Amino acid sequence: MEKMFRTVVAIIMLVVIAVSTVGCAGGSALNDEKPGGVGAAAEHVPDASDEAKPGHDPIYNIEVKDGNAGLVEPVNLMEGIKGQEVGSDHSMDDYEPGMTDFALRLIKACNETGSDQNIIVSPLSVLMGMSMIANGAEGKTLAKTEEVLGFSVDMLNAYAHLFKEKLNTIPSDAGMLRIANSIWFVDNPAFVINREFLQTNADYFDADVYSAPFDQTTVSSINTWVSDKTKGRVPSIVDELDPYDLMALISAVAFDGEWRDPYYKANVKDGEFHVSSDNSVEATFMYGYVYRYLSDDRARGFIKEYEGRKYAFAALLPDEGINVSDYLNSLTGKHLHEILLNAEESVVEASIPKFVSNYNVDLKDVFETLGLGIVFTEEAEFGRLGEAPQSIYIQKAQHKSFISVYESGTKAGAASLYKMSVYGTGPTAEHEVYLDRPFVYMLIDMETQTPFFIGVMNNPVLGFH
Repeated sequence: MEKMFRTVVAIIMLVVIAVSTVGCAGGSALNDEKPGGVGAAAEHVPDASDEAKPGHDPIYNIEVKDGNAGLVEPVNLMEGIKGQEVGSDHSMDDYEPGMTDFALRLIKACNETGSDQNIIVSPLSVLMGMSMIANGAEGKTLAKTEEVLGFSVDMLNAYAHLFKEKLNTIPSDAGMLRIANSIWFVDNPAFVINREFLQTNADYFDADVYSAPFDQTTVSSINTWVSDKTKGRVPSIVDELDPYDLMALISAVAFDGEWRDPYYKANVKDGEFHVSSDNSVEATFMYGYVYRYLSDDRARGFIKEYEGRKYAFAALLPDEGINVSDYLNSLTGKHLHEILLNAEESVVEASIPKFVSNYNVDLKDVFETLGLGIVFTEEAEFGRLGEAPQSIYIQKAQHKSFISVYESGTKAGAASLYKMSVYGTGPTAEHEVYLDRPFVYMLIDMETQTPFFIGVMNNPVLGFH
């Protein structure tokens, strides 16, 4: 299977190189059909309105592809290739309360980075992305990643597989929870990706794997992928890719659930939401009965189920006089898991405010708070990910999420982006030469050092008129 995978990948990469070569050489049938394609029959005469042409990658010293839409499309290397069958000695029970603990530590760290915001974060999305990366880590970086996530990389892989299998058993009328993972790596000969890394993530995370030019077309493709996988709830996750970027790993989650007992017009009333002890805002509340009560010595709450009883909404309200951040910080993963596990079957009259929340957080700040700052530095060890001219590290980690809680149910979406780059800002210049006044220039034969064109440039704008 591995031999077949390598063969198919090699063939696809040759096709990618051939397409790129044709595009750079002056056109193809595909490019001729697209607006702005490079295959126009008439010779192009440059003018002053032309955009800057591609430069050179400061690290690899090779041409940087430009951002013309449609020039080079990402190629999904896993199309037609299924992940290998994998097994596990673990069960979902092995992951509790550890997964709840990670979720709680994550929300605490997010709360520290911006406590004045409405926070909604998907621990599942964040964990899946970092788990994929963990397969490329080694040494202290791997050990620290496993410590912060709470599980060994083997257990993280097994969890992804078990969760995927679990989702396949959920009836279609019991709400929809969808997870999608993808890996995008730069189409650049100076970066040699570890095929075992890709295969592992395909096997356990069902990850799509794309080879792409990492120009503006790739930015657009990544955002389209994220928007599609989150059903439009996270329309974009990345703004730009730069010459140092090698890889983007993304995990997207989408959820749709209808209440088992929906709210009707008579159950919806306006009321006051107390932002603080001396400040209130008017909100719309949904009133009704629920049948599972939560409590500890500092808070009360409830669980409200979605249709099919496979998913539910749970809430905990700190007692009067207890700040929500203080209560959150007092919780442990084990205690929160026990609260949810020991829900009391009881009739509860409850209200939920209708709300919509969008959240955007820099995961670098979050993981540094959790103690995983090493992955963002030149000390990061990602040797199992691939080979590059300089050390590989996580240059950017971003999480965006959305939730809407309303009369019929709940819609939510989230995406986590991890951008892998080579460390550094390019070589230190020993000299500076700016051609900002008249100069002599030549085209030379490098074997004989003989000019075969030579000229003087007095005014670079004259040729455009």
